[in-house]
Amino acid sequence: MLSILIPTYNFDVTNFVADLSQQAKTCGLDFEILCFDDGSDEEFKLKNQSLKKFTNVTYIELPQNIGRSKIRNLLATEAKFEYLLFLDCDSKTNSSQFIVNYLKHAKPNTVVYGGRNYESKPPKEKNLFFRWWYGINRETISVAERERNPYHSFMTNNFLIPKTLFLSIQLDEKLVGYGHEDTLFGIELKKKNIVIHHINNPLCHIGLESVDEYLQKTKEGIKNLHQLINSGKVDKTVKLYRFYNLAKKVGLETKILSYYNKNKNKLEEKFKKDKPNLKWFDLYKLGYLISLTKS
Repeated sequence: MLSILIPTYNFDVTNFVADLSQQAKTCGLDFEILCFDDGSDEEFKLKNQSLKKFTNVTYIELPQNIGRSKIRNLLATEAKFEYLLFLDCDSKTNSSQFIVNYLKHAKPNTVVYGGRNYESKPPKEKNLFFRWWYGINRETISVAERERNPYHSFMTNNFLIPKTLFLSIQLDEKLVGYGHEDTLFGIELKKKNIVIHHINNPLCHIGLESVDEYLQKTKEGIKNLHQLINSGKVDKTVKLYRFYNLAKKVGLETKILSYYNKNKNKLEEKFKKDKPNLKWFDLYKLGYLISLTKS
């Protein structure tokens, strides 16, 4: 009945898979867990090779990195059951009822999104604080709030979907690197009037990046957003695109770009302080997007 799909990159997923496997066995359902490694460093491959000993688990190492969209499409193609549960590798469950909670809501032509949360206590490593702080304040969203914007609130970190439905849409493989493949997928679901049912079943994101790593990922994501804007595939439900259009409308593009170019290094230093104001991060992202449109 259920294929649990985990695209794996530079993360030890053995405990995560053991937990999911035990939960699925307790449910007494037919299941499989597919873990495809997308070109990880050797140290993580060595750790995850123990997955080959697990029953109902398939662990495969791809010869090279193929990207976030392509590996998810590949996993879906290789899955043998009717429902697909996509989970990010750098996660852990919050509840022993995680699988059960999804099974209660599985039905044809419906996507179920469980959400995302973070550890309640900040990380001890100072350079990981910003990623945690952003996650706590921007990505930990209640079911009620997600339901108000069901397509905009969708992310690919933790969702259940019928296999036939996923394969009829798939993730856009033209997007490379990090970011916005979920944005485009949500837009496609909206166009096709596919219901996204939001439930309180979050995965805890434990794979925190350093400030510098996250800023680099953020820029990769904005490059993808810029690509989507140029191809006319994005709509104004995307917050950064909405701000970009507002800046153009009121004639602030040049001023924001000038501020960004002069102060981006200072802003990056602000993000390394305790409890940074995330409005500065919004401005930083907007400035970077404008710089791409002007280059």
